[in-house]
Amino acid sequence: MAFDRPVLARTPGLVFRRLLGSGRGASTSLGADLRRWALFAVWRGERDLDAFLARSPVAARWRDEAVESWQVRLVPLASRGSWGGVDPFGPLGTGPAGGVPSRGGAGRAGAPGAQQGSGPVAVLTRASIRPSRLVAFYRSVPAVDALLREQDGCLASVGVGEWPLARQATFSLWRDAAAVRDFAHRGRAHRRVIARTRGEDWYAEEMFTRFAPYGSTGTWNGTDPLAGLPASPRP
Repeated sequence: MAFDRPVLARTPGLVFRRLLGSGRGASTSLGADLRRWALFAVWRGERDLDAFLARSPVAARWRDEAVESWQVRLVPLASRGSWGGVDPFGPLGTGPAGGVPSRGGAGRAGAPGAQQGSGPVAVLTRASIRPSRLVAFYRSVPAVDALLREQDGCLASVGVGEWPLARQATFSLWRDAAAVRDFAHRGRAHRRVIARTRGEDWYAEEMFTRFAPYGSTGTWNGTDPLAGLPASPRP
């Protein structure tokens, strides 16, 4: 991954990028899975993404070395916060995101051409955890993990991160927007954690983004979690 960074920095049309390691479980955990990684990328347009997949030596090496890979194309529906001090999406609707909220940060909603209906939803939550709040954060993880496993509307999820422990994110796929709302508002463990993050100021920076998936290829743990579900219209 370290060798890929300078190549990605020179990739035409790649507006925002983060190479991410992953945890062992379905969400954020202290353990790391050293064989699994992810690229979260925001592209200027569909042609730039297609050119990267067809011609980039990075994409070619990943295909050659991976025993399994999965890619999803996403269009952001709503986002709040920032990542590394910037809004990765700018005005929503300007281009696709591909790959696998800060207080006072930017917020966007209503991407042109991306209307959320009854189809699947992808959610990315990302935070930089204050060092003084790391113990409280990781003590809260098991209860939220247990709640996540009970949600029949959750199709798949994975914990990812830029740095061990302190810069963490969770990417999840849901059957529809109603399943996301059910997890966010009805689960007592999740509501309690959300209240503590705000009341005790756990995060130096955070971002929450909701996407409509409009295309996926490959497999994730042996299957495509979006197979058989209605895709959103292409942006």
